[in-house]
Amino acid sequence: MRRLFLGPSIVTAIGLFSVWFIGGWPAVVTTSILIVLEVTLSFDNAVVNAGVLRDMPRIWQRRFLTWGILIAVFGTRLILPILIVSATALVSPFAVALLAVQDTHAYGALLEEAHYAIAAFGSAFLFLVALKYFLNDAKDFHWIAIVEKRMAKWGNIEAIEIALVLALLVIISAWVPHAATHILAAGVVGVIIFVLMEGVTASAAHHARTLTAGLGGFIYLNILDSAFSLDGVIGAFAITSNLLIIAVGLGIGAYFVRTLTIYLVEEKTLAHLPYLEHGAHWAVFGLAGAMAIGLVVRVPEPVVAGIGLIFIVAAYLSSIRERVHTEARH
Repeated sequence: MRRLFLGPSIVTAIGLFSVWFIGGWPAVVTTSILIVLEVTLSFDNAVVNAGVLRDMPRIWQRRFLTWGILIAVFGTRLILPILIVSATALVSPFAVALLAVQDTHAYGALLEEAHYAIAAFGSAFLFLVALKYFLNDAKDFHWIAIVEKRMAKWGNIEAIEIALVLALLVIISAWVPHAATHILAAGVVGVIIFVLMEGVTASAAHHARTLTAGLGGFIYLNILDSAFSLDGVIGAFAITSNLLIIAVGLGIGAYFVRTLTIYLVEEKTLAHLPYLEHGAHWAVFGLAGAMAIGLVVRVPEPVVAGIGLIFIVAAYLSSIRERVHTEARH
């Protein structure tokens, strides 16, 4: 653990010193809040990522931590919101990028206006991630058995999770008619991307070449990270409009989350804590639900983060109890 987290710790020290040099202690406090926000919102992301990474070649695990962090910081948390704002406001990405640098308050307002598209895309993609895990008739190991057993039985219906998500998008768009176009368009894009990535990863799993097998998982994980982080980006602009502080805070948080993912894989934590992956997917389901509800009424970021933490902590405690019972029987 000390070896893995040395890099993020050094980057944190450098990042906090940089913002202190520019904005003093208030900037340090704001950046620290953003780091905590990112890690808290994305802890379940780390567990889900670990479930994917454990089946990837080791070299691609390392690339996810090194190359992937550049995508996470600059692509997901800076460029992707600009592209979404551009598509929503019908303004060129270059003009939006200039606005983000020259007038962060105006950019934050545009990002807030793009909330419907962002939340629809994120909730659709994350709902599919969670439902794909639970709606699986081959799944015979359950945590919340009374619910998960029933959900697993529905898995024999082909593409049931896609039908459920599309139906939800239609219902929400009817509930919020003034944003129906953005909700449906962004939600359908989320569904299409999920289906494409599922096809790529399934194909790669049967491919003999390391490049193909690792690349599919690498792309899937970065798209998954994007869906997780979008809500955090909007929450960051609610705290500060300083783009540098947002980039440093969310970037450091993302680095810690990815390092935690590698730690979970190397220590085989999911094998030792059997319900942790279940809890993480329930947390994903909760996050997707919060984003969907957020299309109708605002859901505070602490509530969103709390949902994930409750499921993760409960799954961790259940796993420990299960290990104690198993050891006692033997």
